[in-house]
Amino acid sequence: MKKKEIIKNRLEFTKIIKTCKYQKNDFFIIYYRKNNATNRYGISIPKKTGKAHIRNKIKRQIKSIIDNNKNNIQNSYDYVIIIRKKLLELKYYEMKEKFLILMKKIGEKNEEKY
Repeated sequence: MKKKEIIKNRLEFTKIIKTCKYQKNDFFIIYYRKNNATNRYGISIPKKTGKAHIRNKIKRQIKSIIDNNKNNIQNSYDYVIIIRKKLLELKYYEMKEKFLILMKKIGEKNEEKY
C-alpha cells in the first residue's frame, strides 16, 4: 500500500466516521465515502484488541489483503476500517474471506444507486 493511499489525519478519520455510511459484521466496521481520486484506506485497531505487536500484525495482514485484491474493491472511495476484538479468533484466510465479503456488499450497495 502506497503512502498516498493511507488516511492518517485524525480529523479526516473522525469526519468519515461521524458523517458517512458504513457496513459491519462481527469482525469489521467499514465506513466509506466517495472521493474524486484513488482509493484511500485508514485502519484503526483499539488497544483492547491486544498489545502493539498484535495490532501491527493485524494491520499488516489487512494491508496485504487490500493490496492483493485491489481489483475486487470499488474505486474512488475513502475507507476507514475498524477492527473488532473478535477478529483475533480468525486465521488469515478466514479474515480475508470475511473482509472481502464485506467489501463486496459495499460495492453492491453503491452500484444499486447508479
